[in-house]
Amino acid sequence: MIRVEGLTRRYGSTLAVVDVSFHVEAGQVLALVGGSGAGKTTTLKMINRLVEPDAGRVVVEGKDAASVEPHALRRSIGYVFQGIGLFPHMTVAENVAMPLRLAAWERDKIGARVGELLALVEIDPPLAGRFPASLSGGEQQRVGVARALAASPRVMLLDEPFGALDPLTRDRLQRSFDGLRRRLGLTAVFVTHDMAEALVLADLIGVMRAGRLVQVGTPAELARCPADEGVASLVDAPRRQARLVASRLEGRS
Repeated sequence: MIRVEGLTRRYGSTLAVVDVSFHVEAGQVLALVGGSGAGKTTTLKMINRLVEPDAGRVVVEGKDAASVEPHALRRSIGYVFQGIGLFPHMTVAENVAMPLRLAAWERDKIGARVGELLALVEIDPPLAGRFPASLSGGEQQRVGVARALAASPRVMLLDEPFGALDPLTRDRLQRSFDGLRRRLGLTAVFVTHDMAEALVLADLIGVMRAGRLVQVGTPAELARCPADEGVASLVDAPRRQARLVASRLEGRS
């Protein structure tokens, strides 16, 4: 469904992404994990040509992304931005409807589709006429997901979609997204710095460091045969944290 082959991107003399390759099958979710500056977001943006690669290629649903007009490619791929990216001067319904207007849908069909999408992401109908600033962070993120799903994409890209949310809201939206992607059969690549989130949501995890893909595999494969000590430590981090929490809770009992 998504094949990335040898992607490389320079910014001046700096190599931001170096020879990155991976393959995501239909219905799978790949998480790109790594520290700041690892090249995760640049890699994500090269998939839908928000950033053009200096070398390599991307194949989405059997088509070379370079052979598709950028605007057409982006309309076929759902994108959930870091920081949500809703238009503040538009209502919730208008934000969700934007991709459909760009695709020249008829007005009555747009209204029906917006209602369907808001129900899908569990946004109450009375919120449709409100502006983003009046919504909670979790509600705004749900609207962002609804907008990304507007044109029924089979592929989604998500850049730190839950990073700025409080822990309880983040947990609810992670579970909501996992249910949605399974129900809709979505293929997705998402960027996160949180290994626990990657372990919960992803079928495959790609660990990036200094622009390079150090290792990609299932969570079990990374845990069983880490490429190096850095990968091993990253995969074990959620377990270390869980043990620390458990020991502190026991100490307080």
